[in-house]
Amino acid sequence: MRGPLAEPTAGTVSVTLLTEGTYPHGHGGVSVWCDQLVRGMPDIDFRVIAVTGTGREPLAWELPAQVRGVDCLPLWGPPPAVRVRAPRGRAMRTFLAGYERFLLALLDPAQEHAFAPELYRLAEYAQRGTLSAALASESAARALARIWTRPQLPTAAARPTLHDALTATDLLEHALRPLAARPPAEGVAHAVSGGLAALPGLVARERYGTPFLLTEHGVYLRERYLGFRAEPYSWPVKSLLLGFFRLLAVESYRRAALVTPGNRYNRRWEEHGGTPPERIRTVYNGVDPAAFPPAGPEPGVPTLSWAGRVDPIKDLKTLIRAFALVRKELPDARLRLFGGTPRGAEGYRDGCQSLALELGVSDAVTFEGRVEDIRDAYAAGNVVMLSSISEGFPFTLIEAMSCGRSTVSTDVGGVREAVGDSGLVVPPRDPERMARAALTLLGDPALRAGMGEAARLRVIEQFTLRQTISAFREIYHELDATSRVTAAPEMALVAGGTA
Repeated sequence: MRGPLAEPTAGTVSVTLLTEGTYPHGHGGVSVWCDQLVRGMPDIDFRVIAVTGTGREPLAWELPAQVRGVDCLPLWGPPPAVRVRAPRGRAMRTFLAGYERFLLALLDPAQEHAFAPELYRLAEYAQRGTLSAALASESAARALARIWTRPQLPTAAARPTLHDALTATDLLEHALRPLAARPPAEGVAHAVSGGLAALPGLVARERYGTPFLLTEHGVYLRERYLGFRAEPYSWPVKSLLLGFFRLLAVESYRRAALVTPGNRYNRRWEEHGGTPPERIRTVYNGVDPAAFPPAGPEPGVPTLSWAGRVDPIKDLKTLIRAFALVRKELPDARLRLFGGTPRGAEGYRDGCQSLALELGVSDAVTFEGRVEDIRDAYAAGNVVMLSSISEGFPFTLIEAMSCGRSTVSTDVGGVREAVGDSGLVVPPRDPERMARAALTLLGDPALRAGMGEAARLRVIEQFTLRQTISAFREIYHELDATSRVTAAPEMALVAGGTA
């Protein structure tokens, strides 16, 4: 935990933000969104349960007074309660019986009904500090080795090894660590993404009836499907882990009091996952147009700029290939890339630089790292590019639009909803179409200016920070009021009254 966890102010709505790899230890769009949210609501008491990497990450954001405390849950540091032994004897047999039902739910569609009850049973072990030790036992790995070789399961045909079972069990132990968090017993539990961040909120709902609010900027499950393509694990290991993430998504969708996607595109995933349509409420990201004023004069040299984190999901290789085609038409053109490289993505950045060298454009492609003022990144280009293969409702896009820059973006997530007619949208992973769109704008100053003006007007009319803050303040009060009404009879019983 970072800092003392202060008690909520009496009569004030209390919100526990549930994050993974973002606020308050990381940068990026979701972290910006969280910071805007808490700073925009000084009347709300916030607590943060942050799923982090090692637990040694420094705070990346200055926390306002209304953030009462931060609990860190490291996925890759030492396991929680390492001195607690695994269950033994009859207790271990009881654990393994439930764990085997949990594994079958991940591997056999006919057994998916067991996922939720066994997940919450595992949470009880995690709260007592025995889950990590139990999963680290030889018995847990051998249980998986027996189960996924059953003839009726698809994994059997791949002949998974004991090494596969050890790998999968270890990965699952890390993924389940957030179950050890102290779940919020009051207020609203607000997961700012799906996946592992949702686990403490689900436990809070199950144990205390705490309203669980789920915001999806992107689609967590879709990004896991995309990300696991490049992972080095065997197919049975991937199958087990993706089964876990899929059923976790379904449980999150079904149990959320409200799901607030950042765009209408995400609704299809959420409805397919089991969210009743009446419990889905789209809330767009917003920016302060005064903080992102028109960017001013364009650079004299035809320049494409990009801002974001250097990560495979941003597909900078397609952008570099598109730029190589642009350079054939405009030899003086430049591509300027602004943004940091997260730990673990250094190899991807090196691959992008190698690609630029291979295509003969390394002299015109610059990786400029994080910029102190993100507005400088947008002002650096005649056209701002977005090349991602997955997005929610990207801040970099609406910030660039607010700055009055024309944009070329890939048609993913809520991008088309954001841009409308004020920018050009192309298919993802299509360097030829991206290059043609960039050349169209670079070759027509009047079109660029017109689209930039239309983009800023669109932000002012539809995507302001004030609208976002207002929507979530209303949701917090709505869910908190529901929580107080349902908790009242329970409190009466505790006091000796009747319900």
